[in-house]
Amino acid sequence: MAAIEDILQVEQIETDIYRGGAFPSHLQRTFGGQVAGQSLMSATRTVDPEFHVHSLHGYFLRPGDPDIPAVFLVDRIRDGRSFVTRRVTGIQRGEAIFTMSASFHVRTDTGIEHQDRMPPVPEPTELNDRLDEMGEEERAVFKEWSNFDLRVVPREKMVTSPYFAAQQRVWFRYRHRLPDDTVFHVGTLAYMSDMTLLGSSRVPHPDSNPQVASLDHAMWFMRPFRADDWLLYDQTSPSAAGGRALTQGRIFDRSGRMVAAVTQEGLARTGREMPADQHARTDQ
Repeated sequence: MAAIEDILQVEQIETDIYRGGAFPSHLQRTFGGQVAGQSLMSATRTVDPEFHVHSLHGYFLRPGDPDIPAVFLVDRIRDGRSFVTRRVTGIQRGEAIFTMSASFHVRTDTGIEHQDRMPPVPEPTELNDRLDEMGEEERAVFKEWSNFDLRVVPREKMVTSPYFAAQQRVWFRYRHRLPDDTVFHVGTLAYMSDMTLLGSSRVPHPDSNPQVASLDHAMWFMRPFRADDWLLYDQTSPSAAGGRALTQGRIFDRSGRMVAAVTQEGLARTGREMPADQHARTDQ
């Protein structure tokens, strides 16, 4: 498993053009979190440090090849006094595999404040490391993310709402100390946010094994955090229909501060085989 600092390190090859690294993988397509994280880091490299990213919206257009680097083209859409906007296109073999819009906000603004309460859950130290609970085959695939500690809250230990169709909660963190630079923590969370979220759509369908793949991904960053400290991913899937599932997540730090929110739509198709080069990821 490559260190997240290496995964998020993008090389500038020309003005507003960056290249992300390729890393050994058991997957047939590049992990979506890697593409999103490298896109975000490319956009961040073109923005003054007085601004921080507050939202991103991305679309997965084609499956990425994990064996070759991706090139990221950054368009400087707007540079304002309070907000900066960038558009990033990830390219492999001359074709766009991913596109993202990212918005950055000046750090000095203040305003009203409120947030939802974090749901009651067991402490992460009271739960089992997901890696310890996997069978040999699943563990071989999960080696991709052995640097990430994931702990799923058991259903019997969750306080659920009868108004939500599907609910899932996961504690997660990066296992190793990260640099203090907030950019690394934001990029790491963008990477991690693609883990397990689409799996929440399968909670009401335990006997189903649909083809799954991320289609689009949106994030909002509200408060500072560290990705190497425990974060709770409170996930719901309000709807699934037509071979697609909508999923949502709220991310809290251990003290209960809501630090980010995520919305993702993904493929959740049954009854149809995919071509070999289009197989959905197995990380959900």
